[in-house]
Formats: sequence, structure tokens, C-alpha cells
Amino acid sequence: MCDYSLHTVASRPARVGETLVTTGFYRTSTRGFAAKGEPNVAVCLLPGTELAFERDVRYNRNCLSTRSTGFSVARFCAIEPGASHQHHDALSFPDGKTVLLNLLSEGQHARVLQLPVIPREQSVDGNAEKTVILAVDPELTA
Repeated sequence: MCDYSLHTVASRPARVGETLVTTGFYRTSTRGFAAKGEPNVAVCLLPGTELAFERDVRYNRNCLSTRSTGFSVARFCAIEPGASHQHHDALSFPDGKTVLLNLLSEGQHARVLQLPVIPREQSVDGNAEKTVILAVDPELTA
């Protein structure tokens, strides 16, 4: 999932094990994740994706003040996904607090630890059967 304001930015899904960098995207007011070496491509995360940062995650409280979450691990989530024209992408921390991606300080490195398990309907011999697949390969979620 990528925030609504990134519709003009090239994007792709996250991959397990890759290193992401928090960044502001050119000609947008949105921050998010880009892959190391691909600064102009937004890396979209599914809710439930687990990340490990090199250090405690920092975010901008206002123009002059930066705070630390006190955690270096987080899970991607969406806040009020049905509300249009507002930022939805966020990180959830072990203490239950969430921080919008748009508030993250730029230049932080995070490794994608795990993508979420996605329930998927699949037809087997004409019968609908629920299966669960691990979203490791983007082809599996298409």
C-alpha cells in the first residue's frame, strides 16, 4: 500500500530482506520508503509488514523538534484507510503507538523482516477453497 499522494511516483512492492530508506519524494509532500539505490521509486508495504531499523525510529514532531520512538522494530499499518485525501501509511510500535510515515525523519534505514500472510480464495476442481500464502513473491499476490 502506498499513500494516496504518491500516485504520481513510480512504485513497486517490498521484498523480504531488502533495505529501505525513509525519504521524501520529489514533487510531493509525502515521505515514505524507497529502496537503497532507487531513491525515486516508492516501495509499497502491505499492512502487517515487519521492519527492523538500524536505530530507534525517529520522527519529526514539528519543524524544529525530532523525537525517538524508543523502538527499532515496527509493523506497517494503515490509519483510517477509507478516508480520502489524507495520509494513511503508518508504523505501529510494540507499545501500541503509531506514527505516520509522513512524519518519519529522512535517511533512516530499515530491513524488511517479514511480509504478512494473505488469505486468498483459490478454486480447486471447481470448489472454492481458502488458502493462506506467505507474501514473499509479488507474483503470488497478483
